[in-house]
Parts: sequence; structure tokens; C-alpha cells
Amino acid sequence: MTVVLVLNAGSSSIKWRLVDGQSGAAIRGGTVERLGHDASEGTGHSAAIRDLLAELRHEPVAVIGHRVVHGGSKFDTATLVTDEVEQQIEELAALAPLHNSVNLAGIRAARAAFPGTPNFAVFDTAFHRTLLPAAASYALPAGLVRRHQIRRYGFHGISYQYVSARVAELLRRPLSELRLIVFHLGNGASACAIAGGLSVDTSMGMTPLAGLVMGSRAGDLDPGVLIALGRAGIGWDQLDELLARESGLRALAGTEDMRDIHTAAAAGDQTACAALDVYHHRLRHYLGAYLAQLGGADAVVFTGGVGENSAATRAAVVADMEGLGIRIDPERNGAVAGHSRVVSHRRSRIAILVIPTDEELEIARQSLAALNT
Repeated sequence: MTVVLVLNAGSSSIKWRLVDGQSGAAIRGGTVERLGHDASEGTGHSAAIRDLLAELRHEPVAVIGHRVVHGGSKFDTATLVTDEVEQQIEELAALAPLHNSVNLAGIRAARAAFPGTPNFAVFDTAFHRTLLPAAASYALPAGLVRRHQIRRYGFHGISYQYVSARVAELLRRPLSELRLIVFHLGNGASACAIAGGLSVDTSMGMTPLAGLVMGSRAGDLDPGVLIALGRAGIGWDQLDELLARESGLRALAGTEDMRDIHTAAAAGDQTACAALDVYHHRLRHYLGAYLAQLGGADAVVFTGGVGENSAATRAAVVADMEGLGIRIDPERNGAVAGHSRVVSHRRSRIAILVIPTDEELEIARQSLAALNT
């Protein structure tokens, strides 16, 4: 049996799993949650990863796969980690400060704990290499764009790749025929328009700061706001802190934990209700945009911690869209279930699905494929 260790270090959690490389079955795994906001330094994550690897040091690990958020223009496939690759991932941390640093903490700890075991970096940006030029390009001077590699890269690609394949299985249709709008909703959140299994548009941009309202990120923002704040004397470091750690739901509701926000809203807290209104409004905006970009859709899909578990959010996003062919079934949507399922009404022309993502399995698959190649 070939055992793959997967480390998926996110901005607020670390997921890990030992995977049977032959069957894809999970041997064991777990999640460390609510690691706080020192992610740019990776300190809390590093300690948690060291403790985890100490427990796993006697496991017969043959290969280690790591989620890495930003691969820039350098990486478009799973890549064997060398000292040079490690350095390049560190350089790209400027584009994803909440993520690449903690991804790198996992890589360094694993290389030290399992010397001689191959480590592979699997990049979230790789799935979006098929973005249409019109979707990937910003209206900036060409020289500036080339010099600084400015473009829309997109993120959550590992999740989108896994989920889109699962949708095809569930609908019993070839992925090549499907037009999908997928919402990956967690502490970080994004939307993706997928045609024939390929990413054609996505809400995050050059960095993971763009798009939807997120746990501590504002998402789409008029750049003039930042110019005004800069002229008011707020420095670059303060702006970085503001955009990455002090905005989004954290700013609107006082917490980025959607579970706490829903609890407060259900109790009548008007601040929590207003925060949810802003959050849902942005989701509906992207749903409409991607329906237009794709010329319709075969399915709207929800994944990620919020997408999978918040029936209220799913219902709010697709409310009053019967005229567009989207109708949710309240009973199906409200049922508590941990498996992939259809939650649309039987008369809905566009299917609505909930698909639990499995980034760890996808990372294991891609790491093994790269090893064998």
C-alpha cells in the first residue's frame, strides 16, 4: 500500500489526512481549527504542524502532498518540492500573505520530519490556467502588466477540480457537456464559472483579496477607497492588515465565524442580519454575472464549510430566481446531510447541488500522478 500524507494548511485551519494511494480511502485524518490571525507569520500553524508530524513520524509515508495557494505564472501543475521551488513559493507569498506562508510552514516541517520522502506542491491557481484572456486581463498599461505579472490568477482550484468531477458523477453526464457555477464558501470564499470542466471565469484575482465577502477580507472594493485612505496617512502595512485581516464579516459582524453570525441573526441581532445581507448580495451578484458569461447553466453548486452546511445561505443566494430557471426545494435544502446531494426543486431547470469538497483526496491524486510521471 502506498501511503500519501496530505497537509492542507489554510488561513485559519490545518486539515491533514493519510490516504491509501491505491484506493483513495482515508486511513485517518483530522482538522485543527480556529488558529487565529498570525497566519502571515505562520507561527501558530508551524507549532500545530510540528506537533502533528511528531505523532505521524512512525507512519509508512511514501509521498507528501501540500496545498499551495499561489503558484503565480511559474507553476501550473503538481511540482516536486526542491530548495529552489521552496524559495519560489516564498517569493509568491507577497501575493497571498495569509496562505503561502502557512503552506510553506507545512512544507518545511514535513521535509524535516520525513527526510528523503518526496514532497509535492499542488497549486490552487493551476486549475485557472484556462481562464479566458478577457477574464484574466486587467485594463492596465501593458508594460506594467508584463513587469509585475499582473493578471487574474484565481484560487480554490483544487476544490473546483474535485467538485466539478463529482457533479458530473452525480448528474450522470459527461463533464465536457456541463456548464457549472460553483461557490466555494469558507473563511475564504470564491465563485467559479466552469464550462466543460475548464475554468472560464472566477471571482478572486491576482491575489485572494478580490471577489466575494469573506471571513476577514472585503472582496471587491473600489481602488479609490485605498487611494483616499493612503492620502489620509494610512500606510501600506496598515492597508495590508485592513484588507487581509480586519475586513469582511469580521468588520461587519465582529466575527468571521459564520456559525456565530447565524446564531446571532436568528436571535434578532440586527448587525448580524445586516452582515448576512451584504454577504448574500455579493453572492447573488456573481451568480447573475456567471449565468450571463456561460449563457445559462446546468447546475449551481455549493461547497466549502459554509456552502455545505448553511441552508440559509443557499436559500438566500437563489431566492426568487424561478424566472431564471433556478428553484430550490426547502425540504431537501434543510435536510442535514454530509453527502453530495441535489437540493433543487423537481421543477427547477437548473440543478442546485451541495457537494462536500475533498481537497485532500484531490491533492493525494495529483501528488501520486506527479510522482509516477
